[in-house]
Amino acid sequence: MLCANQSSQDRNTVAVKRLMCFRLKPHRFEPIPAGVFLWRQVRQLSLVCSLIVFVCPQMAGKWYLIGFATNAQWFVSRRDTMKMGTSVFTPTADGDVDISYASLNSDGSCWRLNNLATKTDIPGKFTYTSQRWGSLNDMRFVEVKSDEYALTQTIKSKGSELTVVNKLYGRAADLSNDLLVKFKQFSLDSGVLPENIVFLPKNASDSAFSH
Repeated sequence: MLCANQSSQDRNTVAVKRLMCFRLKPHRFEPIPAGVFLWRQVRQLSLVCSLIVFVCPQMAGKWYLIGFATNAQWFVSRRDTMKMGTSVFTPTADGDVDISYASLNSDGSCWRLNNLATKTDIPGKFTYTSQRWGSLNDMRFVEVKSDEYALTQTIKSKGSELTVVNKLYGRAADLSNDLLVKFKQFSLDSGVLPENIVFLPKNASDSAFSH
């Protein structure tokens, strides 16, 4: 994606089982007590957590994708070539969120992706099927400070494979070191290997992939 002996599937399943939910507190990721979980199905972890009171318009507009963390094999093989891109979140009248992403390929062409995330009965939780890869995506806005940063976590499923993807967004292309450290710790706590937690380098020109 661009514009050990344990299998990747095993690592991803372990990561999903270790997931923790977090309440909205600017600059502080606070674990919710494990007792709120009902461990029926790994794919339903997020359904039994107390989530943030989320107001969709908070996420509206352009964001830089700064941090990316996952044990997914496609990312492991491409992480060294990935660069910072931009996402635009556009709330709909129905309470859903249109998500568009753009970044530059190594040849200078633009890589774009669009998905419509559908709201659920849980505030801050959305679902969508990837138009490009066909995976089912369970996405949560974990923490949002609308003028500075946002943290999302997505559980992706395709067949029997489950992967966890954490993303850190910024209104500007730079965030404080404290937020970078907290994102790294959040990702470690959700089972992502240290080498798979990446802060994406900037592209040469923001205008080249602006929305």
